[in-house]
Amino acid sequence: MSAFDLVVTVALGSTLATVLLSKDVALAEGLTAFAVLIALQYGVAWASVRSDRVRRMVKSEPALLLHRGRMLEGALRRERITPGEVYAAVRAAGRADLADVDGVVIETDGSLTVVPRGASERPSLGPVAGTGAP
Repeated sequence: MSAFDLVVTVALGSTLATVLLSKDVALAEGLTAFAVLIALQYGVAWASVRSDRVRRMVKSEPALLLHRGRMLEGALRRERITPGEVYAAVRAAGRADLADVDGVVIETDGSLTVVPRGASERPSLGPVAGTGAP
């Protein structure tokens, strides 16, 4: 789910609550607001599939936060992740030492993926921002 998807989902919920709970909002106005939000969501999704510029604006990319035991400070700041969150992800992956980790990647859904030492020699599953990979 992209940030835009989240905003539209919250807006739909808020609109539904307002229509159901407020006597000042007519059902027709609520349905119109729903239709506008759904059309906006469809339009942005359609445009992001067809335009790289729109896709970059509404979609996120995975980003490398830790490489071979070294925190990438610029990436941490850019992604607003603390070193403590990276350490927690490493511990959750069953690793006690950063030396046992080739990398930590923040995925498009906000989760952190820990790449164990030696796994980087296997075939890649796709590009990661900040790695220089195509």
